[in-house]
Amino acid sequence: MRKYKNYEEGLKVRLADSAYAKEYLTVALEEYEEDGNIAAFLLAVRDVANAQGDLSKLAEHTQLSHESLYKALSENGTLQFDTIGPILRRLGFKFSIESLENSPQ
Repeated sequence: MRKYKNYEEGLKVRLADSAYAKEYLTVALEEYEEDGNIAAFLLAVRDVANAQGDLSKLAEHTQLSHESLYKALSENGTLQFDTIGPILRRLGFKFSIESLENSPQ
């Protein structure tokens, strides 16, 4: 088993794997749905972006300015669908809609 110097280094290595990154983002989105903490979801997206390249390359490929991307993914960021959609697509993911198991019809 590999030994990592710190949590962030180990997380970055794990998030380079797309299956792990997908699960990480899924859990962050589920937690946002439960408690409304958008900052945690933005941090998860930022963590994945950093692990799979860097934010400069992401900004370039999503046609967002560096400033807009950093602002959107900051702790106080305000993501909109027209921003998060291209970011997630570039990272290899997309939003999806699922039915709630016990939802009233």
